Amino acid sequence: MMKSIQSKLVILMLGMLSVVLLVNLYVFIQSMAMMHRIDRVFVSNVSMVELTDILDSVQSSVYEYLNTRSSASLENFYRYEQNYRDLYAELNDRIVDNSALMLEKNIRFMSESYLEAAGEAVQAKRGRNVEEYRSAYQSARKLYDYINAYIYELNTLRFAQNSEEYQNLMRVTSSIERSSLMLILAAFAASLTLSTMIIRQMIGPLKDLAGAANSVAEGNLDVEVPSVRSRDEVGVVTDAFSRMLESIREYIEDQRVSLETEARMKENELSMQAHLKEAQLKYLQAQINPHFLFNSLNAGSQLAVLEGADRTEEFLARMADFFRYNVRKTEGDASLKEEINSVENYIYVLNVRFAGDIHYTEEIAEDIDPETVRMPSMILQPIVENAIQHGIHDMHGDGKVTLYVEGVSAEDNETGRSCVRITVADNGTGMTGTQIRAIMQKAGSGGTRREDEAVPSDGGEDHQSAGIALANVISRLELYYSEDDLFSIWSDGPGCGTEVTVLLPVGEKEEAEETEETEETVCTGF
Repeated sequence: MMKSIQSKLVILMLGMLSVVLLVNLYVFIQSMAMMHRIDRVFVSNVSMVELTDILDSVQSSVYEYLNTRSSASLENFYRYEQNYRDLYAELNDRIVDNSALMLEKNIRFMSESYLEAAGEAVQAKRGRNVEEYRSAYQSARKLYDYINAYIYELNTLRFAQNSEEYQNLMRVTSSIERSSLMLILAAFAASLTLSTMIIRQMIGPLKDLAGAANSVAEGNLDVEVPSVRSRDEVGVVTDAFSRMLESIREYIEDQRVSLETEARMKENELSMQAHLKEAQLKYLQAQINPHFLFNSLNAGSQLAVLEGADRTEEFLARMADFFRYNVRKTEGDASLKEEINSVENYIYVLNVRFAGDIHYTEEIAEDIDPETVRMPSMILQPIVENAIQHGIHDMHGDGKVTLYVEGVSAEDNETGRSCVRITVADNGTGMTGTQIRAIMQKAGSGGTRREDEAVPSDGGEDHQSAGIALANVISRLELYYSEDDLFSIWSDGPGCGTEVTVLLPVGEKEEAEETEETEETVCTGF
């Protein structure tokens, strides 16, 4: 039957505590017995002193009453008389062959006579019989002196006896102290020896196992695991370690041949991933190249100025600014102010197309300076475009798009950094949870588009789906900030509008991250 280390330690501790308890209990009992014996040695002297004090009080109260006849002194006499009777009633009243007890007997009988004489003197005084109370007081006085003499003699005799008894008790006490000390030392030595043996028996195999484990940690798999005959936890762990070591040896032998091939495959896989990443970044940058269109718009704007078409000139100028921003920002990041201006130009162009049906507003917190906040370029315009194309494009009534910009403390977001929170909200058709999950899953896969994901949009133009557009945005945000969870979509359901939120950490980013941000894409579709 296996006995655990815990059981062994519990038994050891209980045994040691039992020995200590028994030794201390023995010493305590002996000490209490000696204390009681010492108390009894001096209790007789104490009682004699108390008897003397009460006798003096009786005598004083009698004398005071005979001189003053005050009621207080008479009351004191009767009270002290009763106390004195109670004390001498405990004295010996038998004839014995013991000088001390004979003195007690004499004191007792003389005390009775003294109280009778004192009582007669008091009564005679109350009856105004002068001769009688003087005679009774003289008798009481003589008895008082005799009693005091006997008490002194008895007290002296008992003090001598008690002193001798006290010396005997001190010798016995010293002997008990020495024997108790020897007993405590013997119990301590026995407990220490026994506990050392038991602990060494338990810890020894564990130390050997620890040495073997250290050798294995240093790479020596040929170490010999010590055998343990005990069936406690150490024995179980040793057996398990031995079996584990044997399994490791077999596993290493089986994997030795395949390690080199696996390393080559891993190297090829990493190379493929690097090429795939490079191709993906190039794909994100190459989704649109507006150089030709930008130049054409500039020419059209100049022609409109020559012909005096002011609205046409403003429209073409806004369109040119929009595409000029796209061309310029394909090489780096942008300020939040530039992103907002791009959105405003985009909304203006759409309102010209749709006769002002799009109601766009901005709410920027006063503590935010858009010109100082840096972010990846072409982030906001795709989000606003998705809100228009798939949120309010086909709805009945006025479509509204609102851009909110506010600061968020590090404690109120998952990035752990202070952020600028940008929210694009519309009152359009809304989204289901399934649609939101599909878009976020597509974003997690890097925004790779299949052919069946292209959907027709306004004007018969072919645009990428919402998943591709937002996947592009999410990818560039994560590459720029090296952070996840910077993009989220929320909708209460169909017909309840949609909110898209982007977090821009305002902390400093590493230079290596800044050099990677060259992506630029204009995507449509939600």
